[in-house]
Amino acid sequence: MINESPHIAIIGSGGAAMACALKAVERGARVTLIERGTIGGTCVNIGCVPSKIMIRAAHIAHLRRESPFDGGISAIAPTIQRDNLLAQQQGRVDELRHAKYEKILESTLDINLMHGEARFKDGHTLIVQKLDGSEREVPFDRCLVATGASAAIPPTPGLKGTPYWTSTEALVSPAIPPRLAVIGSSVVALELAQAYARLGSKVTILARHTLFFREDPAIGVAVAEAFRTEGIDVRTQTQASSVSFVDGEFMLVTNQGEFRADKLLVATGRSPNTRSLGLDNAGVALSPQGNIVIDDQMRSSAPDIYAAGDCTDQPQFVYVAAAAGTRAAINMTGGEATLDLTAMPAVVFTDPQVATVSLSEAEAHDKGIETVSRTLTLDNVPRALANFDTRGFIKIVAEAGSLRLVGVQVVAPEAGELIQTAAIAIRARMTVQDITDQLFPYLTMVEGLKLCAQTFTKDVKQLSCCAG
Repeated sequence: MINESPHIAIIGSGGAAMACALKAVERGARVTLIERGTIGGTCVNIGCVPSKIMIRAAHIAHLRRESPFDGGISAIAPTIQRDNLLAQQQGRVDELRHAKYEKILESTLDINLMHGEARFKDGHTLIVQKLDGSEREVPFDRCLVATGASAAIPPTPGLKGTPYWTSTEALVSPAIPPRLAVIGSSVVALELAQAYARLGSKVTILARHTLFFREDPAIGVAVAEAFRTEGIDVRTQTQASSVSFVDGEFMLVTNQGEFRADKLLVATGRSPNTRSLGLDNAGVALSPQGNIVIDDQMRSSAPDIYAAGDCTDQPQFVYVAAAAGTRAAINMTGGEATLDLTAMPAVVFTDPQVATVSLSEAEAHDKGIETVSRTLTLDNVPRALANFDTRGFIKIVAEAGSLRLVGVQVVAPEAGELIQTAAIAIRARMTVQDITDQLFPYLTMVEGLKLCAQTFTKDVKQLSCCAG
């Protein structure tokens, strides 16, 4: 740690920004935190928190309407009171924003919160346009850019000017539309598509390729099958050539015909919020996509300017952003910290959930790693059988020869609760045999990881219930 008390300016107030601010203060720095909008960034306000609340509510609605135990527990079609659900959702968002952001900022004297929009004058000065229109210069010793990202909108003819939704509008809609079309094939598109379907919308998904086309192909197949079973119309290899909105109705012209809907959700990725920052004035290099280019210590091409989170090319997860912000603070105050993403777990909160860590087979081969793999369907997992829900699979990818784990992919109702065990195993460079030798509690979904490891040497169908 350096002896002087550096002044660190941070642009943004989300996960990366707050983690950086708190660590920097802990290490003796003075911090100015600059936010142009609502404190807390994407996750707590318009991302992770409200979406998971909505998804959970939709899951409860689905179970009341239909479950594997309907033969013994009468199913009752629920009445959806959207206004009450929305109030409950927003109440928890407000509560968490206050507890985890506003209250902490108020009580941390070495963090000065400034409301306004920042841009770089040069490599050591920001100009902040305040809410009253006045401008103030803010000199800094070091700066973190943590401005996040916004929905990327495709240049589909006719789309601009229509009242389409991004995830922001979808999460706060006061009504459940009778018909919802969704353009997109990954996390946000599929989580919200299923949630709306379970709350009462007739949903059509238009996927340019397949679902989760960047992941192991089996993942998209499994999720598409689950969605179609619920009545969601999944159209793969489908692209809209034009969009129009007439008399309160969307019409999408695609290579698979025309589709009509009351609302349209566009969820085709996110673009970094970097354009209005004047980064050229500070010598900060951007990628062709507009992301701030950083090294493994979160340092940009300008020596005293760092960046973290969704405005960079780091994976767009709040826990990655927070970890990067903490490490940036260490490095800005004389330390040396890097962010190792080789065993980064990721979860998609569809039902069944999708969870992955490290490399798929294709990614391993691209890195020159020879692999062997095994896939265990959930009808071999006692927990899934007891739940009468065997949708999905567990797949282990191992290095040929050593059988060291290099990746795990899971589609399962509790995949998110399972994947961290796999992440720790990969971080510890464990082998398939190491997993097999561990004790896993019986009738848990994570036991499936051990059963999948056992398939490298055994036929698990020939094992007793909790065979070691």
